[in-house]
Amino acid sequence: MVAQIIFLIGLVFCFTPFASPPSALAVGLLIAFTIQHPFKVFAHRAIKYLLEISVVGLGFGLNFAQVIKAGEKGVVFTVVSIAATLLIGWLIGKSLGINKKISYLISAGTAICGGSAIAATAPIINAHEDEVAVALGTIFILNSIALFLFPPLGHHLGLTMKQFGMWSAIAIHDTSSVVGASARYGDEALKIATIVKLTRALWIVPLSLGTIFVLKNRPKRKTSAKIAFPYFILGFVGASLVVTFFPGLKSVYAGLVDGSKVGLTVTLFLIGAGLSRDKLKTVGVKPVVQGIILWALISVVSLMVVKNLC
Repeated sequence: MVAQIIFLIGLVFCFTPFASPPSALAVGLLIAFTIQHPFKVFAHRAIKYLLEISVVGLGFGLNFAQVIKAGEKGVVFTVVSIAATLLIGWLIGKSLGINKKISYLISAGTAICGGSAIAATAPIINAHEDEVAVALGTIFILNSIALFLFPPLGHHLGLTMKQFGMWSAIAIHDTSSVVGASARYGDEALKIATIVKLTRALWIVPLSLGTIFVLKNRPKRKTSAKIAFPYFILGFVGASLVVTFFPGLKSVYAGLVDGSKVGLTVTLFLIGAGLSRDKLKTVGVKPVVQGIILWALISVVSLMVVKNLC
C-alpha cells in the first residue's frame, strides 16, 4: 500500500509545473531504487502508447510552410550536420562496443532534437525500456549542462546573435534547451535558433522512414524481430499539416503540444520507475561516454563552421 501511494505521488508530480522530463526520470529512478514497482504490468503497456501518442501531439507544434520558408538558407547546413552526427555517432558506438540500439538512439537524439527523436525512433527499432531510458538520460544531462554553459561561452567567444543562434540550434539537443539558452543570449539569437531547430525537427520524419528502410533491408537473422510500420509518424506529419492549413486554432494546438510534453514526462517517469540497479549495471557508463564525445565533437566542429560562414 505504501509503495502504491508513493508511486501515485510521483505520477501526480509529472502533471505539476515543477516537473520536466529529466526530473520525472529522476523521480522514477528514485522510486525504482527504493521501493518495488507496484504497477509493472500496467506501466509496461502504457509506455508504448503514451510515447507514440505524445510524438503525434508534438507535430502540432510544427508548421511545415513557415519552417521550410524561414529555414531555406540553413537547409544544406542542417542536412550535412545531421548526416555527419549520425555517422560519427555510429563510429563511436562501434569503437566502444556499445549496444547498437542505445548507440543509435543517442546519435539520433544528438543529430536532430533530443528526446523527441529518441521517442520517435525507439518504437521503430524495438528498443527496450532500459535502452530508451539510458539514451534519454544521457541526452537530458547534456541538455541541462548546455543550457547554462552555452550563453557565457558564446559571450566569451564573441559570437554574434546570428552565430550563437545557429550554433545553439545545432549543438544543443532538445528544443526547449535551445530556446532557453538562446533566449538568455538575445532576441535575435532566439529567433534564429528557433527557426533552425524547428527545421531540424522536421527531419524526424525522414530519419524514421530511413530507419524502417534500413531495418527491412538488413539481412535476416533467426533472432530478428518483425519491423512494424510506425503509423504514429504519419500522425506526426498529419498533425503538422493540420497546423499548416488551419492556422487559426493556435490556442488549441498549443494545448495539444503542452499535453504531449506532459505525456512524454509521464512516459519518462514510468520508464525510470521500471528500471533497476541490475539493468543499469548491464548497460554501463559507455553510452554516457559516447554521448559526451559526440556532443563535444559536434559542438566544436559546428562552432568552427558557424564562425567562418555566418
